[in-house]
Amino acid sequence: MPSTKPPKERPYGKSKIRCLRCGTREAVIRKYGLYLCRRCFREVAPVLGFKKYY
Repeated sequence: MPSTKPPKERPYGKSKIRCLRCGTREAVIRKYGLYLCRRCFREVAPVLGFKKYY
């Protein structure tokens, strides 16, 4: 069986954007330069000054 190479690192696109806290590539919020996934954002949003409106 031939050996497989790992996928090459992309210079752009979804695979390049990662969460700064946990490193996941899913659901990353880039607005305002946050670069946090939605789960991490929910944890730190009150500290950053974001409020939930009902």
